[in-house]
Amino acid sequence: MLDPSAVPFLDSPQGGTYHSKGSGYRSVEWIIVEIEEGIVLPPRFPPWMRKRLNFSEETHRVKALMRQKRLHTVCEEARCPNLYECWSKPTATFMILGDICTRKCGFCAVDTGRPLAVDPHEPEHVADAAEQMGLRHVVVTSVDRDDLPDKGAKQFVQTIAALRRRLPGSSVEILTPDFRGNEAAIERVIEAEPEIYNHNIETVPRLYRDVRVGANYQWSLQLIRMVADAGLSVTKSGIMVGLGETPDEVEDVMADLRDSGCRILTVGQYLQPSIDHLPIEEFVHPDRFAEYERIGRDMGFDYVFSGPFVRSSFNAEEVYETIREKTPAAVGPQETTAPSADRTYIPISV
Repeated sequence: MLDPSAVPFLDSPQGGTYHSKGSGYRSVEWIIVEIEEGIVLPPRFPPWMRKRLNFSEETHRVKALMRQKRLHTVCEEARCPNLYECWSKPTATFMILGDICTRKCGFCAVDTGRPLAVDPHEPEHVADAAEQMGLRHVVVTSVDRDDLPDKGAKQFVQTIAALRRRLPGSSVEILTPDFRGNEAAIERVIEAEPEIYNHNIETVPRLYRDVRVGANYQWSLQLIRMVADAGLSVTKSGIMVGLGETPDEVEDVMADLRDSGCRILTVGQYLQPSIDHLPIEEFVHPDRFAEYERIGRDMGFDYVFSGPFVRSSFNAEEVYETIREKTPAAVGPQETTAPSADRTYIPISV
């Protein structure tokens, strides 16, 4: 058995380093990792926080492709625990507008600072990488760019357009920031007609000041409402739990999202990216995730994906294919498949 305190960074059997990003980070501490030598089990983590990492050759090819195209992924920048599983498929969530965010949210691992100029070639690079990966469902997100007049809306529109040209048979899902409530910017992105328009509400209003610095709960609800009212995209949002919220507060947020027209909901466990980020207040039990899934379905969400390792873009194509059955006019791959019978919403190893 390995001693986690003696392993500041965990090297994979293939030689890659698992989510290391600076001397202050020890990402091995926030997940149980099974490798050839044994199991690393941080003592303060509950037994259901177990995930086997899939170190495949495909994972290395995806990483090489991203470096070749000078692209960023939220998978890497946010230290997603599902990175190896997703990249081995392969799939990835592209992060446009650079890798430096203008906000410093208490939960987020993305670097904060003064961003570089917007790369005008980035949309084509994203489309090229997506084409080389053979993606049928492409997910694009971004850092916050409060420094730009349109908060980055133009880059989203151009990236969607590039993907339409290069992959006309594929669907596009975007996960945007709130654009600081700029309705003109939001409308511009809505008019690009992504199949899925995701904007994460992230947490309950009481915790916004610490969790979502610079954000506004009402801005987020209004954005989702605008997307729903336009009727051009399927609306989606996500919530993190384990930050000190109560179940009643989570249910209130779910109700607000549903009232705003949100159709897809994800609920996942917050995991602290480093000692400099907000601490984990609670490891939410799988039974409660199951309860959130049940409540969400009763509220009328079309799809609720709830579990410890659930993230907003995890299994995004599978979720989209399920929603397509209820949205025949949606553009995307011709074959539709519902989630497999052995995949449920609240497994502890997803």
